Amino acid sequence: MYPGFIPHWKRGRCGDRGVAVGIGFAECADQGRGWEFHAAPEDAEDGFGFGSAFGGGGGFGVRRPLRFLVYKLQLEEAQVAELVRILDEIKTERAQAAVDHRRAISSFADAIEGEVFDEPKAKAGASLRLQSAERLQAAVVATLGRLHKLLDPQQRSRLAYLIHTATLSI
Repeated sequence: MYPGFIPHWKRGRCGDRGVAVGIGFAECADQGRGWEFHAAPEDAEDGFGFGSAFGGGGGFGVRRPLRFLVYKLQLEEAQVAELVRILDEIKTERAQAAVDHRRAISSFADAIEGEVFDEPKAKAGASLRLQSAERLQAAVVATLGRLHKLLDPQQRSRLAYLIHTATLSI
């Protein structure tokens, strides 16, 4: 089947019940079959709370977070412009966390490669991993605060619903 046809196929089979089209086969919300977003196998949990490849789920757990949020939250033009900046910043921070993760893994590999275990190198890798996780944690909290200011009460309620139901992951 041509991949571009999948959204049309999903709507025909599942209707519009809030099931997103994306990577991997899953179940419709109330019918039993359909497509939904989830991380690809190479995006397994890596200790930071997000996948290591970052390509499968996007910054907010959906493939096109901007388009998805604009539609679901019914954002105005000014809100869309600010949301673009917010998503760009969190995407940059997550990409930096991915680089830090690869550096930490490299430090671990270097520490175990020699004849004698290099504990300082392993500690440096663990420290880098911890610092990266703390920076990402601060960035996510700041992003949520900016989203809270940006949205009106009804939009915040919809966003909270999307997060509660795991339609959107942060």
